[in-house]
Amino acid sequence: MKNKERFFWIILSAFLIVFSGVTFFAPGLWAYQSNSETKDYLSRFEYLFNFLIENYVDEVPVEVLYEGALKGLFESLDDDYSYYLTADDMQDMNDTTTGRFGGVGLYISKPAPGTAQEDPLDRFVQVVSPIEDTPAYRAGVHAGDYITMIEGNSVVDLTIDDVVDQLRGAPGTDVIVTILRGKSIEFDITLTRAIIEIPTVKEAMLPGNIGYLRIIQFTPFTDDRVKEAIKYFEDNGYRSLIIDVRGNPGGLLDSVAAIGDFFLSSGPIVTTKSRIKNENEVFMSTRSVLVPEDMPIAVLIDKGSASASEILAGALKDTGRGTLIGETTFGKGSVQKVMSFYDGGLKLTIARYYTPADINIDKIGIDPDREVKERELSDEETESLGRILKENLISDFVKTHSNADETTRNSFIRELKQDGIVLEDRIIEKLIRNEYNRSLDIPPVYDLDYDIILQEAVRMINTGEIKGK
Repeated sequence: MKNKERFFWIILSAFLIVFSGVTFFAPGLWAYQSNSETKDYLSRFEYLFNFLIENYVDEVPVEVLYEGALKGLFESLDDDYSYYLTADDMQDMNDTTTGRFGGVGLYISKPAPGTAQEDPLDRFVQVVSPIEDTPAYRAGVHAGDYITMIEGNSVVDLTIDDVVDQLRGAPGTDVIVTILRGKSIEFDITLTRAIIEIPTVKEAMLPGNIGYLRIIQFTPFTDDRVKEAIKYFEDNGYRSLIIDVRGNPGGLLDSVAAIGDFFLSSGPIVTTKSRIKNENEVFMSTRSVLVPEDMPIAVLIDKGSASASEILAGALKDTGRGTLIGETTFGKGSVQKVMSFYDGGLKLTIARYYTPADINIDKIGIDPDREVKERELSDEETESLGRILKENLISDFVKTHSNADETTRNSFIRELKQDGIVLEDRIIEKLIRNEYNRSLDIPPVYDLDYDIILQEAVRMINTGEIKGK
């Protein structure tokens, strides 16, 4: 069904993805072509606007009717990524693009107002992904979770703007959110707001001279951070590379194009196509590369990899430069611009992007070359996981055993199983490890013990299944 296939209207509570930057214009100078039909409709609208002001039973502020009309105008486009921005929205956007604000660190989404909701979960707020090293991440909120309540109040009737307003606030203040995981696991988490700084890149060396590059977000600074990471790998004698864009919601088009050029020596990196002539652009790679062309490269992807991260993954896949491992990506293949408009603004889809193979992945995503993902839990296992989360069994254990050795952990796992928990030891060990990591100011860059997608990438590199171009 068409409505079933429509993807969520994404508004990122931490950072507004704008592929082509922010363009400002003076409304009075904005030239447009008009014809008699357009003038006729504008005349009708002006008449009705004034009629409502003068005849509605209650006095309605002019700005309320004005903003309502603009929101309706954008909703009529039937585009999840185009919408009107109020003055408050624009201020929030300006706050987020500075990279610092008070919040909990979540990328969230909810269907646009008026959208048909065939899935009951569409009533709630979906977590696209938490931002690493933020309160939400450390509290254990995951991509795919749903927020059902904030401070005990349902989010069903809230707009995405309302939700963002309630999650943001002064650093040091608390907000209680109710999380729904899967179909039946529901529990409360108290998040202490903090100054959120958008992270970009993390790097480390894996055993076997494998460089590990995690790109968290594509910002104006990401290409410089990636360049620094590559220098770090060179200094440490790397012979292969793993690029991890799992949970990466995207970012700036210019940034990802610059990074793609580090790996590709010829041909297009990404192409944008629009009915507006000056928005048609081909981002070409240059002859020089920072990463040798014979360097084996694995790219880790999942359902949280969106927009700009899909551009990088698609470019490396289409050119044979990298092997994709993990799950099919989110599927956002459109380009937006944010523009000021009097006191408010607008975010408008102006083009679609295409991979080097001339493929637009909007609402489709990019499939991995090797699919690897955690198996789905049985109903009994889901119930056990729900108990662990609701009763804080893992978090309480970690709080009272800050340096638990293997013997202590094994004893705890046996106690859980004696109490009816049916999860595999590996899953419980991973939960314990994750809980420990969230308590750290600087958590480990990778987890080779329990990350099965990373394990597969390392295996494929070591066995020669992944080769240089």
